[in-house]
Amino acid sequence: MTDPLSRTFLALADPTRRAILAQIADGAQTVSAIVAANGLSQPGISKHLKVLEGAGLIRRERVAKTRPVHLDAAGLQKAAGWIDHYRQHWEGAFDRMDALIDQLKAEEAKNGRQ
Repeated sequence: MTDPLSRTFLALADPTRRAILAQIADGAQTVSAIVAANGLSQPGISKHLKVLEGAGLIRRERVAKTRPVHLDAAGLQKAAGWIDHYRQHWEGAFDRMDALIDQLKAEEAKNGRQ
């Protein structure tokens, strides 16, 4: 799968990966801290981190002997932009539906008074 947006949504589909993103949203965490918070093995967390990194949702750096994991907001912004496009579409549809309902109510009230 080479489509970046597909990789992002695939990564976000897993609750453990979403939990990892929530954990690092307020600041970088070590892999050990992520392992401890999620109750999975280090190899299991590493697999999740690899998926998140491949989707562009996290980045890792080397600091002395640790490899802190950081949230990479750019990956989330791409997904949010895609979702926002459809949100705007649905909001427009709801606005048109509201206008139609108001029009029908007005016609009903007018016809009811006659």
